Amino acid sequence: MKRIIPLFAAASLLAACSSGTPSLKKHNIDKVIDAMTVDEKVRMLVGTCTDPANPPYPAPGTEKKEQEYVEDGINTSSSAKKVQGSAGESYPVARLGVPSIVYADGPAGLRIDPVRADEPDKDYRCTAFPSTTLLAATWDTDIVRSVGEAIGEEVLEHGVDIILGPGMNIKRNPLTGRNFEYYSEDPLLTGKMAAAMVGGIQSNGVGTSVKHYAANNQETYRNGINVIVSDRALRELYLRGFEIVVKEAAPWTVMSSYNKINGVYASEDSWLLDDVLRGEWGFDGYVVTDWWGADDPVRQMEARNNLLMPGTPAQIATIRKAVEDGSLDESVLDRNLQDLLSVMVRTPSYRKYRYSDNPDLVRHAAVARKAASEGMVLLENNGVLPVAAPLNVALFGNCSYDTQVGGSGSGYVHRKYKVNISDGLEAGGFVIDSTLQSAYSSHIASEKSKLPPENFWTIPMAPELDLDRSVIDGAAARNDVAVFTIGRMSGEGEDRSRGKGDYLLSDQELSMLEDVCNAFHNAGKNVIVVVNAGDAIEFTGWNHMPDAVLMAWLPGQEAGNAVADVLSGRVNPSGRLPMTFAKSYDDIPSSSNFGVSQGETNAVRYEEDLMVGYRYFTTAGVEPEYPFGYGLSYTSFSYESMKVAGMDEEGNVRIDVVVRNVGDVPGKEVVQVYVGKPAISEGRPVRELCAFARTHELMPGELAVVDLVVDGDNLRQWDDQTGAWTVADGMYVFSAGPLAAEIGL
Repeated sequence: MKRIIPLFAAASLLAACSSGTPSLKKHNIDKVIDAMTVDEKVRMLVGTCTDPANPPYPAPGTEKKEQEYVEDGINTSSSAKKVQGSAGESYPVARLGVPSIVYADGPAGLRIDPVRADEPDKDYRCTAFPSTTLLAATWDTDIVRSVGEAIGEEVLEHGVDIILGPGMNIKRNPLTGRNFEYYSEDPLLTGKMAAAMVGGIQSNGVGTSVKHYAANNQETYRNGINVIVSDRALRELYLRGFEIVVKEAAPWTVMSSYNKINGVYASEDSWLLDDVLRGEWGFDGYVVTDWWGADDPVRQMEARNNLLMPGTPAQIATIRKAVEDGSLDESVLDRNLQDLLSVMVRTPSYRKYRYSDNPDLVRHAAVARKAASEGMVLLENNGVLPVAAPLNVALFGNCSYDTQVGGSGSGYVHRKYKVNISDGLEAGGFVIDSTLQSAYSSHIASEKSKLPPENFWTIPMAPELDLDRSVIDGAAARNDVAVFTIGRMSGEGEDRSRGKGDYLLSDQELSMLEDVCNAFHNAGKNVIVVVNAGDAIEFTGWNHMPDAVLMAWLPGQEAGNAVADVLSGRVNPSGRLPMTFAKSYDDIPSSSNFGVSQGETNAVRYEEDLMVGYRYFTTAGVEPEYPFGYGLSYTSFSYESMKVAGMDEEGNVRIDVVVRNVGDVPGKEVVQVYVGKPAISEGRPVRELCAFARTHELMPGELAVVDLVVDGDNLRQWDDQTGAWTVADGMYVFSAGPLAAEIGL
């Protein structure tokens, strides 16, 4: 068939060909950059200047008023948002075939607007997956990758190009407000979990933005805090996880953090963003600021912080003026655009992917439920668990009926639904005490009517219901078992309190727990505590009053079903702690230097150096309440042998550990391998995690040979004197066991 081109179309095509204007392709990025005007280059390197309803507030004392600028000639926005509720977009240059690409939160699943004014009958809610900490507690990269694959599908099918996550900062202190978004106190566990998540998400042809690079370990004064840390601790702890994820999973983007590191803003630090990230680790993507992470946009451009988000007119004017007066070389813009466009040509927006707005939420809910149950950690059990339905259950605690499934801020998800613990137990065949359920439901509804509605910055919690002892005694008389849920809200923007009602139980919680335990134990019945929180609380002094304690974390929208799966034994708990739970907050090595160091303004000193978490507790001989790697099972395991097979040509060490299920029910074990290195300087931990693996489900009596590889990089130490990595001569002691504080072999 002869193709007929209308005269006006042919004329347009001829004009485009004769003009020589390139259209973006993978092979012609240089030509596209050459064809851009300075204004187009500047606009592409700054976001589209769209503000959400509730932007985060800057740190006290670090606010910077925007410079006055002449807006004439500055186009500060593109078209209306392509995806409503997204975090922002990049600026398109349509004449050169450069699309805008869409960024959206976050670490626990995709957050976009759930309903839209122009489509009142359509629903855009997404799956709320378990918190990052819970995922780390699985110690299972396959599970984490499966969650990533599901998140990535939702990102793709809702028209988003890059999701802003995962978060992977080190849990330096349990009071950090965003710890629920982070994996672990250990950089190896952090890096491996993040690599699995990134690999899963990006398998869908969409990108990630691993964050917050680097040393962003608190919310207090986060926009301007100066983190003072040794090169050794920075390299071995706070950068190591990012190094692993860059080398193993190649994230499309890295998000620079708000804070300063040793006096230099992370987003203005060319050593951090160029020398280390790109030069040493081989990162081939681009760097985007955290939202409103701004001080000097020219220095950010020079440091190779490619994209400033969400962008301000002042940043555009400042960069353009610097190019015009010669204080910023245009070649810097070209270099930054090269990084940006090299990733852009991989995006769904560039490929013109026709997204469906209809991902498989049913399948993803099943993924979320499985992950949640596999990451819960059984802390105490005197034999009461598992409990078989049907049983009459007395449910205490607001969060039994209004369960916290996730945190606020960038980790918030507009979910399709949530399964409260009460709902999950009922669905699992348990009979919930109707008198208690009615009292709690009425109380929660009444109290929450006085609070602002839930949104991504605020998750209101009703004050805990105070029950008379007579009500508790009545519940003990008519029920078989008590379940008491202790809940905490987690969120972005501020750190937690070390006081009562947050890190410590409130007086009311403690009194209620005592009353419930006394009443049920006097009746010859058991009490189970479920902790529904994003991070540690202090357990010492009350954790042996109940008969079992389950750390359920923030389990996502399938929370109640997952709790029921574990309590009933449908899932044998195999979660292990990704951080240390101290006996007392004062035992935590950063307790005296968290937030702001005494006598300093907007500065925090990491005086504990390498001694973060279990590194401190095992080295100093301080006994924690629950060690790093700890978790109980409904069965038990024996470690029968360990063989170090030697070192290969690349410096990797292969270790085989033989583990047997010596209990009566099927279960999974997390095998942890630690190394003690010959110290090249003082302050070396006695042991550090160097490999881990979770077994398949072992039948009673079944033996597994767990093959682990210790990457040679995990044998290095950073030498502050020479400013280089070294593998020291001497004896390396490898040990395998179920947790950092207990060496089996």
